[in-house]
Amino acid sequence: MKTNNLIIAIDFDGTIVEDAYPKIGKPQLFAFETLRKLQAEGYRLILWTYRSGSALSEAVAFCKENGIEFYAVNKSFPEEDYNDKYSRKINADIFVDDRNIGGFIGWTAVYKKILNQEPPPVKKKGFFSFLK
Repeated sequence: MKTNNLIIAIDFDGTIVEDAYPKIGKPQLFAFETLRKLQAEGYRLILWTYRSGSALSEAVAFCKENGIEFYAVNKSFPEEDYNDKYSRKINADIFVDDRNIGGFIGWTAVYKKILNQEPPPVKKKGFFSFLK
């Protein structure tokens, strides 16, 4: 794994998956591929979401099933203890969220902006691909 000091805070509903809260929506196109590449490059990923309780646990488990384990969840670092005396603004270098002005830019654009390269082409399986 490469090392990179940047921390990326990522929303879940409407960003990693289609918004279906409190259910888990379908993964956004190219979301998990981009997140796995960012982790491989050493970025620390924080899940920063409105979800809590069992809905949060389900989201974390869903991401883990898709190859993503977060550096922290709803906190700036794993050891952080919530204290209402301090701001809940997360400490991150980059925020990826569907609530940005103009909406979510999509995972292909996120990949290009953060990694400064084109994503690899996605191989689509056609109906007759089993014949090859």
